[in-house]
Amino acid sequence: MKKWVRDDVPSFVVVGRINMGKSSVLATLLEIDDNDQVRVSSQPVTTTRCQVLPLTIDGQERLRFIDSPGFSTALEAMREIKDLAGEKTPGLEDVQRFVDEARAAGEFEDEVRLLEPVLEGAGVLYVVDTSKPLRDAFVAEMEILRWTGRPRMALINQRADEDDHQLREDWKTKLGSYFNLTRTFNAHRADFDERMRLLNSLLEIDEDARTAVEATMELLKQEWEQRREDSAEVLLSFLEKALTLRESATLDERDLAVEHRRERRKEELTKSYYEKIAKMEKACVEKILDLYHHTRLVTETRSENYEGIDLESSETWSKWGLTRGQLTAVGGIAGGMAGGAIDLGTGGLTHGLGTLIGAIGGASAAFLKGGELPDLKIDLTGGAKLAAGEGRSLSVGPPASQNFPWVLLDSVLFHYAEMLQRAHGRRDVQVLASDGGQSFSRSFPISRRRTLTKWFASCMKGDPDREQEPEVYRELIESMKEIEEQ
Repeated sequence: MKKWVRDDVPSFVVVGRINMGKSSVLATLLEIDDNDQVRVSSQPVTTTRCQVLPLTIDGQERLRFIDSPGFSTALEAMREIKDLAGEKTPGLEDVQRFVDEARAAGEFEDEVRLLEPVLEGAGVLYVVDTSKPLRDAFVAEMEILRWTGRPRMALINQRADEDDHQLREDWKTKLGSYFNLTRTFNAHRADFDERMRLLNSLLEIDEDARTAVEATMELLKQEWEQRREDSAEVLLSFLEKALTLRESATLDERDLAVEHRRERRKEELTKSYYEKIAKMEKACVEKILDLYHHTRLVTETRSENYEGIDLESSETWSKWGLTRGQLTAVGGIAGGMAGGAIDLGTGGLTHGLGTLIGAIGGASAAFLKGGELPDLKIDLTGGAKLAAGEGRSLSVGPPASQNFPWVLLDSVLFHYAEMLQRAHGRRDVQVLASDGGQSFSRSFPISRRRTLTKWFASCMKGDPDREQEPEVYRELIESMKEIEEQ
């Protein structure tokens, strides 16, 4: 017979009826959004066997949760155990005898499966949905679990914003009679802090597990901090690559001589530039999602529907980035930021240069679409250079807008905030929004905005300030931490 409990690892059996939400609880608690590991469905799904789901850190099992099939004939099982106990109140030995005899007779298969690990010493997490009526069968389940004498916690899976108040109170009263502790947990919304509070509750029902659970919680906190730091590093790399990106093409004599050919090349370069920015942002977001084990969410964002930040939307510029006043406040710092959005090298040839510069607005249509956009300052006067050499080079670089890096930053932080709000127990399809939400950068302290502005300016010049990177990295970490705490 399989041994379910390890002597060196605290173990807990998760018990609950079909569609009570125990699989969602486990998926969120253990950060598993893969249905092949933990099956979560809106349709009733029966667990037919016990399944070990370890909480593993650095390759070592720290806690063990055992998903059980749940009771199927609790009233009948309770009567059998009472008959075995005779006149006395049933206890652990009577439950053990019931399991032994039922296993030998091939009866009460679900009850035998879920009680085996409990009899080996596992604690109990009993998951209930208080929107369902409290029936005699549920009371029978609680009674049997109490007879085992094992540490027990009832977990109310809050599956809706509202449920029947009286039903909820009936459940809480009854649970308080049978379990050492009762806690509420929303498996579809729980964040990291709520997961930690649930783990901390295990200390209250099983004193013997205190040392192991406390050590596990400390390791989880360290791991979470490391994820945040790794995410900040990914974000830093994205911002540098995006702000130093240049798209270039060599113009031949026909391009220079025929205006519509020049216009077409500008449009092609501009489109390619924005597509690359979107791909960079997409890759950045996917790396962060991977760090937080959102594999299912990553699959959705990798669809063709996800196009990254919409730089052609006035809503993007009105909701993200700094306000005009904030840009003005840090504007002096960024005096050396890159000039125009398009540079032209004409090898000393001046013919057609005025026309090309005058058409910069066409190449920067993503920033001028529909007229002047809110909180947007655009410089269209610079960016033309004359130089000798072979061929003629047309280069599209970062927009002149000082708000451009702040919009990119807010875009990723917005996706980061979206990710933090998604629990792993959810199985619905969610595509990360390409715009909307709030601007996080507008609430930054002025010292952070100054630090980032200096570094942004160096990147947009094409020469990132390496000495500033450690300070920028720390500010990005702090920004992500603040989002988590909101």
